[in-house]
Amino acid sequence: MEKIHILYFTEGYNSRIGGPYATSRLLLKQLQNLGFQVCSPDSSEGPCIVREKQILMGHECVSIGVTDDAVTMTASYLKEGKHIERRNICSNILVGADGAGSTVRRLVGIEMKGEKDLQKLVSIHFFSRELGEYLLTERPGMLYFIFNTEAIGVLVAHDLKQGEFILQVPFYPPQQNIEDFCPKMCEEIIFDLVGLNLCDVDVQDVKPWIMHAEVAEKFIFCEGRVLLAGDAAHRFPPAGGFGMNTGIQDVHNLAWKLAAVLQDIASPSILNTYEMERKPIALLNTALSVKNFKAAMEIPAALGLDPKIANSVHQAVNHGIGSVLSSSLQRTVLDGIFKIGRLQLSDTLLNDKNPVGSSRLAKLSHIFDEGKSLQLQFPAEDLGFRYSEGALLPDNNQPGGREEPTGRRRRYIPSADPGSKLPHMNVRALASMEVISTLDLVSGDKVEFLLIIAPLPESYRLARAALMVAEEFKTSVRVCILWSADITRIESSSKEELTPWENYIDVQEIRQPSTSTASWWDVCQMTDKGAILVRPDEHVGWRVKSGVSGDPNTELRRVFTTLLK
Repeated sequence: MEKIHILYFTEGYNSRIGGPYATSRLLLKQLQNLGFQVCSPDSSEGPCIVREKQILMGHECVSIGVTDDAVTMTASYLKEGKHIERRNICSNILVGADGAGSTVRRLVGIEMKGEKDLQKLVSIHFFSRELGEYLLTERPGMLYFIFNTEAIGVLVAHDLKQGEFILQVPFYPPQQNIEDFCPKMCEEIIFDLVGLNLCDVDVQDVKPWIMHAEVAEKFIFCEGRVLLAGDAAHRFPPAGGFGMNTGIQDVHNLAWKLAAVLQDIASPSILNTYEMERKPIALLNTALSVKNFKAAMEIPAALGLDPKIANSVHQAVNHGIGSVLSSSLQRTVLDGIFKIGRLQLSDTLLNDKNPVGSSRLAKLSHIFDEGKSLQLQFPAEDLGFRYSEGALLPDNNQPGGREEPTGRRRRYIPSADPGSKLPHMNVRALASMEVISTLDLVSGDKVEFLLIIAPLPESYRLARAALMVAEEFKTSVRVCILWSADITRIESSSKEELTPWENYIDVQEIRQPSTSTASWWDVCQMTDKGAILVRPDEHVGWRVKSGVSGDPNTELRRVFTTLLK
């Protein structure tokens, strides 16, 4: 039996949406730079022995067994191009990050809740430098919604210079089969959509997928032995980029907690705070992505191509009167109805002189003018999300509720409330004069908390207490002494105040004289007598607005007990 500490099971390369090929290559290269070894079982030596910091390619999860002491995953692996051999891999914790169709989630029996089967699509991954050059010159962009009398689809430009694209087209099984989308058929669809007979189309991959808006009932299972992250824990419509953003936030939240458990800094129960913190965010982003997807569907609906009607027609062919027809006749009927529907996009109908066409164009213009179409940026949700409970100490008067998603873009407002992401401000390190962000003060490679204070006697006292208590908890604290931009001559006493500890940095906030930029403590809505303790994932774990009343050692012991419980 091969045994490791943590086993991450991830999905293979796919081309559903958004550049996973390039992303996977970059991630794999970065992991190798960090000392990870890539192992392929389909080699003359056979499968390698499982050790720490190894990436096992070509493995497929077959079964999962959980005991009080470990998780055992049985995996088949490639041999001569076939999954025929099996091996058991034992670990303390299994993280299922294996995508929307998660095998880990299915094997441990975690259900998904939400809206199923919003739409069926086919992704066509292809290259065409000719198309890339044309779009760069004539219509540069990243996302193209295309509606014409011949076809309907969404073209995602991964790289216009290289001519790499993903085309999403509606899919209506069983009248359509994925086998129908051969390279020749895909080329014809691409030609119909872009209106050009391209001579260099190279179809790389074709895959069907179903759009859902669901969140797993549980993110953590089997007494903390099995966890889900990314698309395995939630799957959204690809409207607004929430899938990747939410997945990255998941593992950012989880990584420091796993490290703290493995290094015996925190109790295994800290892993329960992963679900407490991340599931509410996933539910919020699910609702927002659905609203954004429905907003995007207002465009074809305004043009007379309501997707709900298309789905109703498909259902009628499958289960209504059309079900008595042969499969070939069903397909003919469906193709004919959709072709008639697309005629509504013809120039003879869709013009200012035609009353119907003029009304539809006016409605379309109104949607765009009001900003009610697809939104691509959600700064308040991407940066301003806040955990209301978990590994943190909320303020007594801190509001607990969250704004319901409207589907409209909201402004990001920096906040130092516990659970919020640490605000960004440019600061200058006094020792090196290097300009960095406050976010750069958080360590990215170890379990270390950051305490931000002003250079005041009572704050230095608090910092000494934090450094001492952190040692009791076998963790690390870095102290940041943040000086006001208004101070022209700085004479730091940090060394004298914090000796024998050396894990501190003096920085000065940078404010532009030509603007009315608020000070750091104003941004955080605190006085400079306050302090902020930041977790390793850049979220505020605790703060005091105007100093600690009472013994700082006692308060810091309470804080670290809560954060690492």
